[in-house]
Amino acid sequence: MGPRPRPVRRGETLARVRTLIREADPEVVEEVKWRKPSNAMRGVPVWEHDGIICTGETYKAVVKLTFAKGASLKDRSHLFNSSLEGNTRRAIDIHEGDKIDEKALKALIRGAVALNKSKAQG
Repeated sequence: MGPRPRPVRRGETLARVRTLIREADPEVVEEVKWRKPSNAMRGVPVWEHDGIICTGETYKAVVKLTFAKGASLKDRSHLFNSSLEGNTRRAIDIHEGDKIDEKALKALIRGAVALNKSKAQG
C-alpha cells in the first residue's frame, strides 16, 4: 500500500475556493472585513461584484461559504447544505476531505454576479 492521501486542510480549501471564484468572475473584488479579536483579527474574506457574492469563513470543522442572496439562486447541483431555513442567505459547508464540485460552484458564483448586476441596474 502506498502512502495515505493527506486530508485537505481548511486553509487549502479556502485557497482553492478563492481560485475558483476568480476563475468564475475575473472582475471579482475580494476584501477582508470584520476583523475582531474573536477571529484572531484575521477577518472574513468577502467577494463582491455589484454587491456581495459570498463570504468565506473557516471554522474548526468546515469552511463555510455564505452566499448573500443564495435563496434567490438556482442551485441545480444542490451545493447549498447549510443556512437553508432563511429567506435570503444560503451556505455551503465544505468539510475536511470533501471534494468541491468546481463546475457547480462556478455556476453559483456566476449566478450570484448576474443577480447582483440585475439588481444594480434595476
